[in-house]
Amino acid sequence: MAPPVINESKPSRHLSAMSGADTGSSNPAPGPIAVAARPTLRNALRDALASWWGKGPADRANQSSDDLAEDRTDMAATRTLMAADRTLMGWVRTSLSLSSFGFTIYKVLQGFAEAGVNLPHGQTPRIVGLFLTGLGTLAMVMGTVEYAQSLRDLRKFMDIRLARPVFIMAMLMSLMGLFLFFSIVSKLF
Repeated sequence: MAPPVINESKPSRHLSAMSGADTGSSNPAPGPIAVAARPTLRNALRDALASWWGKGPADRANQSSDDLAEDRTDMAATRTLMAADRTLMGWVRTSLSLSSFGFTIYKVLQGFAEAGVNLPHGQTPRIVGLFLTGLGTLAMVMGTVEYAQSLRDLRKFMDIRLARPVFIMAMLMSLMGLFLFFSIVSKLF
């Protein structure tokens, strides 16, 4: 007698694989067990970051068009403020370059005069140094005044503190330039 042939195309049904209805039991088949959400350090950090950073565009889903326009105005004022900061930093770089170049020319020409090189005018080192230092100081003061006017105009749209790092640096550079300028002038006369 030949052994029975097993048809592998049909899966065999075992009692453990049957649902409760097939076996006559009233208990449903076991499903995946839901794991209770446990507080973890990762979740706590994510929640803390979300509360500080904000939820992003999801927060704006229920905003009115007036609120969205106000947000856009605030962002435009912020961009304008950052542009004013960059402009003032450009003034600072330019004035620092002019002042340092003026001081360097002053020292180089003074060294030539001490070495015995005949300069067209005896006060040439001081005049050239004074001119470039004065130009750098003027540029710094003009940039600082322009920045202060920009802040005054932006205060109509947003609350801006005057003690901004760029403004403080510009004020220090203006004072240093004025000091350098007047120190050269005092030695001239």
